[in-house]
Amino acid sequence: MSKVHPTAVVEDGAQIGQDVEIGPYSVVGPNVVLGDGVKLHSHVAVAGHTTLGDQCEVYPFASVGHAPQDLKFKGENSRLIVGKRTKIREGATLNPGTEGGGMETTIGDDCLLMTGAHVGHDCHVGNHCILVNNGTLAGHVLVEDFAIVGGLSAVHQFVRIGKHAMIGGMTGVESDIIPYGSVIGNRAYLSGLNIIGLKRRGFDRETIHSLRKAYRLLFAQEGTLAERVAEVATDFEGVGPVMEIIDFLQAESMRSVCTPKYDSSAG
Repeated sequence: MSKVHPTAVVEDGAQIGQDVEIGPYSVVGPNVVLGDGVKLHSHVAVAGHTTLGDQCEVYPFASVGHAPQDLKFKGENSRLIVGKRTKIREGATLNPGTEGGGMETTIGDDCLLMTGAHVGHDCHVGNHCILVNNGTLAGHVLVEDFAIVGGLSAVHQFVRIGKHAMIGGMTGVESDIIPYGSVIGNRAYLSGLNIIGLKRRGFDRETIHSLRKAYRLLFAQEGTLAERVAEVATDFEGVGPVMEIIDFLQAESMRSVCTPKYDSSAG
């Protein structure tokens, strides 16, 4: 049986699942769908055509599903869809899509969006992703599974962040980040692979060794990137994680690829 605090407002038309808790002074709009076991703490506002999957938990002063921060938005019935068991902490903001971006923003299962995190319009965030405090995604950003966006970081529109990638705190990301990559800097540069994350998630030693070797080859200073990608694709055919990087680099993108910072004084 669901529990709705007397001070909460649940507008007619909202669809409420089983065992939902809606805390004091929360507001749920008429086109919202709350899955089974969803918990809204006090002062949560959920609006628009928003769906929260089973067992999601939303903390005070989060703004979920309100109009995108885009001057081109004209009130179209775009959507925000959040998967199961995702936690949305205090003051986070999640916006739905726009007509120019496919009308939909999606966030996967088992994500953690910490205090002040922002997911802009038309973003697509995978499963098991973390946005640390005040990590922000501009519109049209793709974040693949298990990626982590560090605190006070900002990701530019249309950037792609590969699976298991790590963005260090206070980093400005203007370019795509390869799967398993680790970046840092006022304007992000690739600082290596996310080795700690790989170990924590159970990648074996042989796979990590292959990724390290492929990384060195891909970002060597000899030849063009296209030539190095072709070479690594041949040499590491059948090594799944390496081929995920190759597929990422070969996919069409509106942004350049984040690369290491080379010492121009060396040599």
